[in-house]
Formats: sequence, structure tokens, C-alpha cells
Amino acid sequence: MLLSDSPLWRKALAEYLGSLLLATVVIGSGIAAQWYSPHAIGLELFENAAATGAGLYVIIATFGPISGAHFNPVISFVDAALGGVSWRTAWSYLVVQVAGCTSGAVLANLIFSRAAISLANDHRATLAHGFSEVVATAGLVLVIYALAKANRSNLAPSVVGAYIAGAYFFTSSTSFANPAIVVGRMFSNSFAGIAPSSAPLFVVAELVGGVLGLGLVRALFSNFTARDAARVTDALVHEGTNS
Repeated sequence: MLLSDSPLWRKALAEYLGSLLLATVVIGSGIAAQWYSPHAIGLELFENAAATGAGLYVIIATFGPISGAHFNPVISFVDAALGGVSWRTAWSYLVVQVAGCTSGAVLANLIFSRAAISLANDHRATLAHGFSEVVATAGLVLVIYALAKANRSNLAPSVVGAYIAGAYFFTSSTSFANPAIVVGRMFSNSFAGIAPSSAPLFVVAELVGGVLGLGLVRALFSNFTARDAARVTDALVHEGTNS
């Protein structure tokens, strides 16, 4: 079955569940890292990055055949701009992605016997953090659609997971690169949290990064078509039906 044949409610449910699990992995592994490696910031970051990269691989591979595995409003709207999905689908995805990441934060908190909701107090609103989010988000967009143009989107689960895990270390912001996960991470006062006052800077920077990434895709691949964009999801569907 092609992705376009799947009803919107089913795709939205997959995006919700994938976003929930993404936030659970990111925040839960951050809490666990604090428990198992207290006061060792570098080791905590490595554990958080490794779990996130591995988790992304599994989540994208699982839900890709149903929704295309965006889990990120920036990717959904870039995909709509390129013709990969409809604008109606992108807006629907936005709602469930934010809801899923928020639910995932609550789930991660409860898994580690914390209050269901605890607002983070980790202030990250600096120029360097904002610039990092622009770079990280633009890079994510470019990676995904370069794979699509090369007809290698079947590699997306591993490549995206590796990119995000690496970006934890080459950006000062630890590469959120996703407005929905920014919202979710506000609700956990843990290693992976972000203070609500810092969230607007991150979201704006990610939107700028998304626009920049879209511009780079159009500049590098002047003949990029809607069919190319659709390869992102079609390849995941093909992998899912042959696994």
C-alpha cells in the first residue's frame, strides 16, 4: 500500500506515537544518564546522544511505512513546500507532533518516578545556542532530501539517527532541531530539559533553519520535484512491506 492510500487519521496516529516515543527516549535517557553518571557531563551527553540516535533508527523504521516518520513540524512543512505531502497533512502532523512530544515528556517523567510535569529550568537562550539550532535544523533538512534525490531514502533511519547523535556534540545546543521536541522538553526538569523562557529562541531558530535548509535543497538540486520529495516516504513504505 502506498503512503497516500493510508487515511489521514492513521498517519496522524503514527506521527503521534512516534513523537511520543521520541520524547520518551530523549528525556528518559537524559534522566537515566543523570542517575548512572552523576556529575560527568560529557558521559551523560554521550549516553543521551547514543540512546537518541538508536531510538530514532527504531522509531523511523517502525512508523515510516505509515506516516513517513516526520515527528518534526519543520520536516512536515518542508515536505509540503516540496510537494511530498499536502498542506492539510502538514498542519495535522503539527498538532499531533506537539501533543506526542508533550505526552512523551510526561511518560518519561513517570517512568523514573518523577512528577508527571515539572517545568525545566535549564536556560539555553544564547546567540550560540540559536545559531546552533539554525545549523542543526538546516543540516537535517539537507540530509533527508539529499537522500531522497539520490533515491536512497531507505537509509533514512540510520542516517538521521547518526546525524542527530553526532549533532549532540558538534552544536552547543545539543541539536534539538525540532520545535515539537522543544515544547515537550519544557515539561521535564532534567538533563534534557529546556526552560520555557528559552524555548521561543529555539523554535524561531529552527524555523529559520528549516527555511535555509529548503533553500539549500532547491539550490543544490535545481530540478527537485514533488516525486523526489515523495521518495522519502515511498522508500520507507517499500522497506516496511519487504521486512
